Amino acid sequence: MTKGIVIREAHFPGRAPIEAYGNGGFRFADMSHRGSLLCLPSGIYGWEPADPLALTAADFVKLLNEADQVEILLVGAGKDLRPLPAALRAALKAAGIAADPMLTGAAVRTYNVLLAENRAVAAALIAVE
Repeated sequence: MTKGIVIREAHFPGRAPIEAYGNGGFRFADMSHRGSLLCLPSGIYGWEPADPLALTAADFVKLLNEADQVEILLVGAGKDLRPLPAALRAALKAAGIAADPMLTGAAVRTYNVLLAENRAVAAALIAVE
């Protein structure tokens, strides 16, 4: 007996460059994803921060669980650059992660370069239209 459609958390179990962004999503590994992404050493995850305009450490639990494998976090903040909240910066610093907020397009390009250099990089990318 079939159980119908099973919806699972969006996850690509590997590291892949981001091929394109816009229209509310991203393309990578010959796939597309609608919504924001969290790119970690363990894979690429669909990511829905509670409030993209006010990120908190709770939005980065998966990242903090892999902190020993990440040196730098690129935060693609959408179309408007905004600083990370002090509490989030402190939590990332305590975990040994340097964070660099930038526009999503710049974060995608920088992530791809650092990934190609095999650097210990992660990216939190807020989707843009």
